[in-house]
This record gives sequence, structure tokens and C-alpha cells, in this order.
Amino acid sequence: MKNNGFTIIESLVAMAILLAAIAGASAALQTGISSYIFSKDQVIAFYLAQEGFEQVRNIRDENALAGRDWLTGLSDCFSPNSCTVSPVENSNVAACGLFGTCPVLRQDTQTGFFGYNALWPPTVLKREIQLEQINGYEVSILVTIDWSKGTASQSFRARENIFNWP
Repeated sequence: MKNNGFTIIESLVAMAILLAAIAGASAALQTGISSYIFSKDQVIAFYLAQEGFEQVRNIRDENALAGRDWLTGLSDCFSPNSCTVSPVENSNVAACGLFGTCPVLRQDTQTGFFGYNALWPPTVLKREIQLEQINGYEVSILVTIDWSKGTASQSFRARENIFNWP
């Protein structure tokens, strides 16, 4: 009599190969999802940093148009202190103090805007703006965006200089 079925050893080898293929595919999928989330957070951090520069420029421009000193309203932002500037609350500047004590950004679920409105749910993102006087006509702006996912902490820093224009 001829035996045409699989032996237990052959079945176990086939199952091990199948499990290895499934585990590899699932690990690749998990890595892809993690990379997507990290990339998404980096893009958001880039745009939030750019928005921080724009808000400081806007305050400078409004001061110039109103005939005030170009840095009026930004004194809380000078190093070693830092501040937040909220575009939603009419460029409201709030001091953070030293060493990363700025509050987390909140996001409006309807509009997608970021700000510091207590009614909006908090995000994992924190933005700090720090100014450093270069000379009487130039200021360096450092915007730092910090966030964490699980145990991994990330940071995005960008620097730009602005000038006093007559």
C-alpha cells in the first residue's frame, strides 16, 4: 500500500514557512505605518514652525504700520525665555518661561486650526518661539516643535532672521 498523505514533519515545516511569511509581511506593514505617522508629524511640525515665523513677522509689521517700536509685544520671547503665539487668538503672545514649559497645542476638530483654545482637544505637539537680538535692526527667531509618540520623543527646530524695516 502506497502512502500519499503528508507526514507530521512535512506539515510542521509547511506551517513554519507560512508563519514566517505572515510575520515578515506584518512587520513590513507595521514599519510602513510607523514611517507614515512619523512623516505626517514631521510635515505638521514644519508647517507649525513656519506659522510661528509668520506670526512674529505679522506682529513686527503691525507694529511698524501703527508707528510703534518694531518689537513691541515680543519682550516675553527673548532668550533665555520663550513664548507662544496663537494665530487664532489675534496673534496673542504668552510667555512660557524657561526650559520647555510651553503648553501643548490644541486643535479644533471642525476647522483643523491649531491654537491654545481650552475648548479644543490637546495634541502631542508643543511649539516654542525664542528670539535673540543680533543688533538693533536684526532678530533671530528660533521655533522648536516637540512631540512624542509612545516612548519616542521628536523635535523639529528652525531658525530665521527678521529685520526692522522703516
